[in-house]
Amino acid sequence: MKNLILVFVFLGLFSCSDYIDKPKNLIDQEVMSKVIADLVINDQANFMYQDKNMEAGTRFVLKSHNIKPDDFVESFKYYVIKEEMEDIATEAQQILLKKDPKAAQYVKDKLKQNELGMPQK
Repeated sequence: MKNLILVFVFLGLFSCSDYIDKPKNLIDQEVMSKVIADLVINDQANFMYQDKNMEAGTRFVLKSHNIKPDDFVESFKYYVIKEEMEDIATEAQQILLKKDPKAAQYVKDKLKQNELGMPQK
């Protein structure tokens, strides 16, 4: 009887290893990094032109990568739960730094300020 209970406990533990199912149209991590980099650039445009509706920019970014909004959201959730989003975000940052080399110095300065505990501007 104890062995039977032990078998069911182990089956229960190993059958519940994933919290989320893999989405049907999961976006590759490399593509996800490119999309996030483009969305960050779009977000900066939103910051510069606050009185404009920039939703079309987000749609354009997704359409330029041939990604449906629902697929992006589901993939984003999947990568966050799987704790793979940090790697994707780091790759997106590298893409942005390649697009704007001057930004590399800005990022280094901000990181240095954060390490020293100085207030940010």
